Amino acid sequence: MNHIPECMFHSRSLACKKPYGASPAGEPVEFTVYPRREHSVSRLTLWVEEDGQQAAAYPMRWFGLVGARDRYCASFTPPHSGLYWYWFTFDTADGPRFCARGYGGRSEVLDSMGDRYQLTVYDPAYQPPRWFGEGITYNIFPDRFCRDREPVQPEGEGIAPRVLHENWDDLPVYRPDEHGEILNNDFFGGTLRGVMEKLDYLESLHVQTIYFNPIFQAYSNHRYDTGDYNRIDPLLGSEEDFKTLCEQAKKRGMRVVLDGVFNHTGYDSRYFNGHGRYDSLGAHQSKDSPYYPWFDFSEWPDKYGSWWGIYTLPQVNEHNEDYQNYIFRDADSVVRRWLRLGASGWRLDVADELPDDFIAGLNAAAKKEKPDALVIGEVWEDASNKIAYSERRRYFGGGELDSVMNYPLRDAILAYLNGGTAEHFAETMETLRENYPRAVFYNLMNIIGTHDTARALTILGVSSAEWKMNRDERAHYTLPPERLDSAKRRLRLAAVIQFTMPGSPTIYYGDEAGRQGFEDPFNRRTYPWGAEDREILAFYRRLCEIHADSDTLAHGELRFDTGENDALLRYERTTEHSRLVVLVNRSRQEVKTNVNALYALDLLTNTEFDCTGGNGIELAVPAETAYLLRCFGSAE
Repeated sequence: MNHIPECMFHSRSLACKKPYGASPAGEPVEFTVYPRREHSVSRLTLWVEEDGQQAAAYPMRWFGLVGARDRYCASFTPPHSGLYWYWFTFDTADGPRFCARGYGGRSEVLDSMGDRYQLTVYDPAYQPPRWFGEGITYNIFPDRFCRDREPVQPEGEGIAPRVLHENWDDLPVYRPDEHGEILNNDFFGGTLRGVMEKLDYLESLHVQTIYFNPIFQAYSNHRYDTGDYNRIDPLLGSEEDFKTLCEQAKKRGMRVVLDGVFNHTGYDSRYFNGHGRYDSLGAHQSKDSPYYPWFDFSEWPDKYGSWWGIYTLPQVNEHNEDYQNYIFRDADSVVRRWLRLGASGWRLDVADELPDDFIAGLNAAAKKEKPDALVIGEVWEDASNKIAYSERRRYFGGGELDSVMNYPLRDAILAYLNGGTAEHFAETMETLRENYPRAVFYNLMNIIGTHDTARALTILGVSSAEWKMNRDERAHYTLPPERLDSAKRRLRLAAVIQFTMPGSPTIYYGDEAGRQGFEDPFNRRTYPWGAEDREILAFYRRLCEIHADSDTLAHGELRFDTGENDALLRYERTTEHSRLVVLVNRSRQEVKTNVNALYALDLLTNTEFDCTGGNGIELAVPAETAYLLRCFGSAE
């Protein structure tokens, strides 16, 4: 937006603030405010406050009139990366006033201090690797994707007896044992060689990044309770299998990203060794253990800090120098070793529970091993202003996170499709676009499902009453046919939005095959090989094909056009040579709209639309339908 806004100041208008959104350190940010002449504003001041510091005043100079408005300007050059806040004050005949942040970046005039505007400042010398955001990602839960053999009870150091499913289509064990614990020790036997057998399938979806949930030896099937960071879980395969998988993936233009669980280990691990299954001297066994300083014992050996109070996940002290050496500093550390063996990056589990210096050190070590290595953080909120454990995080200043999981996008998509407004969706995305450095915003992991969330198809089809079902009912639930049809239509809408936002559209294995399921473990059922929903899969294939062939979706600008109808989400992705218009109608009635073009082709169906008058293309978007229009020409 370049025109002068109706309000005094609009943070998203280049007429008011340059550059747009986040700014590089050391370069000036230009502010312009437009009070109405009739209000007799005088002594207008820009205030800038570095997060946690005192605010500094920058007097604004009068630069003449623009129509019926005065024009005041000031410049501020942020000296270094970090989070800054700004607002304006001015005097009127009735006394001092504050110009604060209102909805959508528009200003509001108040008698007292209101919400401040955010200014994210980043190090321009640091650039995240671009390869991730430009391509499609496929998220594999290793035990449940594909197996190349019947599971056999693994043997060796640290291995506890496991419950093995012979039937690939079994329900995961979900009931607690006789002690009231859910052990998560049932395995279906997915393997790395099984993934290799499906590389043709992933290539058919134009996947460029395979993101694995944890693959290292652990007690549980989810493997977030790491037993040994330096060993592939033997049920999954071997280190040689991993190297071969990475080599085979690379030949197809794919990279592998691993899950790093560095906030905690497993109770049953080489490091803690709570059950004594490992040959090592664990922290639970002796204070003389080399791993003892890694953990926070309040009363050794059975009282210690653990993740969310779960005793099987003893928390580590990430500031411990020996632990940092083991995880990332040493040349043969965990992070560097697996990158050397073929991985291209790491996703950091519960990143907001890892200290900033730990993340920065890990990032530096990863880049030392591979200059284009990727570091993604699991952050569920706006990561630009995240406060965790009373500390403001510095994820995007430069040198920490290259990307985060885009949960705000997921939440906004599902809220919109379940009755929210298009305007609210647009505002959520525009807030992220304004707060995130552009290189990060175009590098996000765009999700609608993960191993931590119910399946998207289920969320889009169940009733509010069904959310209250008990676990036995939820375990065996499938959507009835009439609601399944609607849920499938809405899943297609969700996927269209996911695939047309800047960033990497990330498919949670099985979503593209129509998998249903409530929370863990029902969202972690096996991939339904041979029983896929062919209609949904065909739609995903087409979306993947469109995304892979579109420079506009990888790099194009984003502009929303809302307000026409609460149910119609409308936005554009544009480059100098291409223009895509996305129309999503979540309502159960058709919505009529106008597209300023002489000709348009819906890339999803190859339907053509022509301009029939002087006002562009008049079209009706059917109920629960999306159009992805490649537009040509202008009616103006």
